[in-house]
Amino acid sequence: MADASNLAAKMDVDEAAIDEGLYSRQLYVLGHEAMKKMAASNVLIVGLQGLGAEIAKNVCLAGVKSVTLYDPEPVTMQDLSSQYFLREEDIGKPRAASTLPRLAELNAYVPVRNLGGNAGQEISVDLIRTFQAVVLCGVSYEKQVEINDWTHQNGVHFISAETRGLFGSVFNDFGPKFTCVDPTGEQALTGMIVSVEKDKEGLVTCLDESRHGLEDGDFVTFTEVQGMTELNGCNPRKITVKGPYTFTIGDTSDLGEYVRGGIFTQVKMPKILQFKSLRESLAAPEFFMTDFAKFDRPATLHAGFQALSQFKAQHQCLPRPRNAKDAASLIALAKKIDADADEKILTELAYQATGDLPPVAAVIGGFVAQEVLKACSAKFHPMLQNLYFDSLESLPSTLPNEQDCQPLGSRYDAQIAVFGKSFQDKLANHRQFLVGAGAIGCEMLKNWSMMGLATGPDATIHVTDLDTIEKSNLNRQFLFRAKDLGKFKSEVAAAAVADMNPALKGHILCRQDPVGQATENVFDDDFFAGLDGVTNALDNVAARVYMDQRCILYEKPLLESGTMGTKGNTQVVIPHLTESYSSSQDPPEKQTLSCTVKNFPNAITHTIEWARQEFDAMFVKPVESVNQYLSEPNYLENSLKYSGQSHDHVSQIVSYLVTNKPLTFEECIIWARLQFEEKFNNAIRQLLHSLPKDHVTSTGQPFWSGPKRAPDPLVFDSSDPTHISFIIAAANLHAYNYGLRGETDPAVFKRVADSVIVPEFSPKSGVKIQITENDPVNQSSSDPDNVSDLIKKLPPPSSLAGYRLTPVEFEKDDDTNHHIDLITAASNLRAMNYNITIADRHTTKQIAGKIIPAIATTTALVVGLVCLELYKIIDGKNKLDDFKNGFINLALPFFGFSEPIAAQKNKFQNTEWTLWDRMEFKNDPTLKEFITWFKTHHNLDVSMVSQGVSMLWSSFTDKKKSTERMPMKFSRLVEHVSKKPIPPHTKHLLVEVMLMDDEMEDVEVPFILIKI
Repeated sequence: MADASNLAAKMDVDEAAIDEGLYSRQLYVLGHEAMKKMAASNVLIVGLQGLGAEIAKNVCLAGVKSVTLYDPEPVTMQDLSSQYFLREEDIGKPRAASTLPRLAELNAYVPVRNLGGNAGQEISVDLIRTFQAVVLCGVSYEKQVEINDWTHQNGVHFISAETRGLFGSVFNDFGPKFTCVDPTGEQALTGMIVSVEKDKEGLVTCLDESRHGLEDGDFVTFTEVQGMTELNGCNPRKITVKGPYTFTIGDTSDLGEYVRGGIFTQVKMPKILQFKSLRESLAAPEFFMTDFAKFDRPATLHAGFQALSQFKAQHQCLPRPRNAKDAASLIALAKKIDADADEKILTELAYQATGDLPPVAAVIGGFVAQEVLKACSAKFHPMLQNLYFDSLESLPSTLPNEQDCQPLGSRYDAQIAVFGKSFQDKLANHRQFLVGAGAIGCEMLKNWSMMGLATGPDATIHVTDLDTIEKSNLNRQFLFRAKDLGKFKSEVAAAAVADMNPALKGHILCRQDPVGQATENVFDDDFFAGLDGVTNALDNVAARVYMDQRCILYEKPLLESGTMGTKGNTQVVIPHLTESYSSSQDPPEKQTLSCTVKNFPNAITHTIEWARQEFDAMFVKPVESVNQYLSEPNYLENSLKYSGQSHDHVSQIVSYLVTNKPLTFEECIIWARLQFEEKFNNAIRQLLHSLPKDHVTSTGQPFWSGPKRAPDPLVFDSSDPTHISFIIAAANLHAYNYGLRGETDPAVFKRVADSVIVPEFSPKSGVKIQITENDPVNQSSSDPDNVSDLIKKLPPPSSLAGYRLTPVEFEKDDDTNHHIDLITAASNLRAMNYNITIADRHTTKQIAGKIIPAIATTTALVVGLVCLELYKIIDGKNKLDDFKNGFINLALPFFGFSEPIAAQKNKFQNTEWTLWDRMEFKNDPTLKEFITWFKTHHNLDVSMVSQGVSMLWSSFTDKKKSTERMPMKFSRLVEHVSKKPIPPHTKHLLVEVMLMDDEMEDVEVPFILIKI
């Protein structure tokens, strides 16, 4: 513990102490500033049942200075329903003390302490004085008010929360004057401007490449404005939007005359928030809506939760499950607080009061933990101020009776209290396939283990994930520890949740197979026949689309979710009811034009993209070409035949295999120094020779204006850290290609680089520059004689039998491999060429590595929402309005729920169909039988039949082939045309057809399945 304390103490002293390897994905959400503030915050969590444990887990992973627990009450069997840090052997011991050892394992940088206390002893003001944030879970309102009266006056951030069955409640009070430094967490907007009017309004017009995206009331400042230079670095000016490309900035009449250029940048302004105390809020609450379809529910629950607290004080217990007498007492108490409270909702609240559900703890726990981080860091907008959540739609269609909900002395009693014993049995017999065991997968398995999913005698959870555990996973994939690095995710995750609930031992089958066509022999018809549903926990769209298609084929419900930073979404796909995941698509990502990246960058993203391409062009592609030349017979003849840039291609092989092949590391440094000259000096001089700085377009406008920034060549300076870091990274990667030992001592690089004699460069005339996307790419001459001379320089492959170079495989998360160092240095050198503001290594790594920002809080909440939908699937619900798709953004915060979209209905003749319908042909029919069936049953003419990439038959197939194929059975026909045997596991073929009616109109039909 002492080591951990020292670590935490060091951490808030200087920025470098934030472990970027561990916190990498979270840093892209919160930033260094917010994390430094968090590292100075001590957090107290009171009440360590399921909800308290979930909050503590998320806060520990995020990295605060310390987490202290208070809960001296003894562990009961019922606590095991949702408190995954407790085990059966802990029953009877104090909750906080039993939770602490497992919680402390999550993050070596966060010491976890126990405040002690004796059973029956409530938290008091004396115990909370040293904390920056205090969270009370499941504490009586009387105690909440007493604590909050003190925290409100003394600058301590206060949150209280509780969950009761399918209900949850949260209250925030961050004091009378709380400063939020970044309410949204979105990137500051920036863009180029083309004019600023000199008048009272000050209308700014942006370059019409893209919309400015600003909103009324935003603030901006400027750089690089010519003429009206007073705007450069000005104090933030408040804007009014006039159109998608225009906004006003107020009076500019006393400024200089605008000439050209300029970039606006949005400035994030702090926001001061006034919180009311709990005492005031009980009388006059400010509700935060979690579901706009339940507009009047918060008021009812505001009274209901207070009434529950009073009921407990009077009876020393909560209302019994589905007990009408206790419910009537609760309603009477609630009606005294709010006469208009909805009795139906209050009845359910009373019925479920002893319920403790893992998914609800995950939703509220993820949300509250993010609010704790907001209190500590001032990053993102806190929730104002009362949140009430429920998922009553998750109740079974046939409600359980009182008898069915009685406690049985089992770990699932708190779930049985809500759903009943017969539903618990359904849960135990449900069979799921979890695709992915990363962040979402870990949270999913944790919830499933607590819910008792697949613990029945014949039930199984299948988990597949081909990944192994890396350090950056540990910050949010909470089933993994440092000792697990390098092991398979699926195996470690399965073992961890079987430890949480031993009833799962032997019920989780782990695989390391990716999902895709290559593994259809593993995940085959029999495999899917043994499933009740599929849950995606994936990190890429291609695998999601593939699983979506499999679920359509096998008619299985699919639960889909994803997160990005503080944003998350959930989608439920139900056979024959909803649209599928693939029915709607995100718009494609905006691509940067190749001429912009190649010659005219104007933003750091352009130079990073260029550097990423150069990485491949220096250390991957030429090396692969050399290896192909050495290993593939006739490689050169074939590549010259098909390549338009044969001269470049061959000269590259000559360079890497003959002229520039290094024998010592020193030669690698010389090579790197010449690469610097070529890329950051010569290439720029050539560009300026072809397009001088005073060049004008055909209309007489300066060529270098607007988005085109005129570059300047760089002169190598070994004392410039960016210059030398390029040499260090490039030389080491070049050495790696040739299997030479690297070096990191900067003095060696300086000495060698400074001694290199650089050949004199003279720009060539007549070089064509690619100015627009449609221009030909800059190409060098490819004189055939020239190429044959080059080829003569190459040694025959036989003389180098067995010799190979090693291409570099890009890996963003290894800080010792020089990959991100090279890209950062190259990108920043090019940015210096074009006078673009450079980016640090951390930012470059995110853009070059296409890293999706991630944080544990969002994942926990999203997975909680998914599991609330899983209850509905297990119940067999079949109406659209039973289900909910969710979208959340914890930064704002925002919750949005909507009914899933119905599967689109199509029609052919008098038959209605959706994507879930299919036409099945049994017993492997012949092609002739197949074509005749459509004619006789639907009077449709088949004009084309295909399967996969094979065209099996069409109306223009020649007569001989047609006569040959007509009598063939489909399995024989597919093998005949594709010239490949059908794999033995394949039991059906998906076939596409083109059909026409009498009027020669195309007719669409459902997909066709041929059983073979």
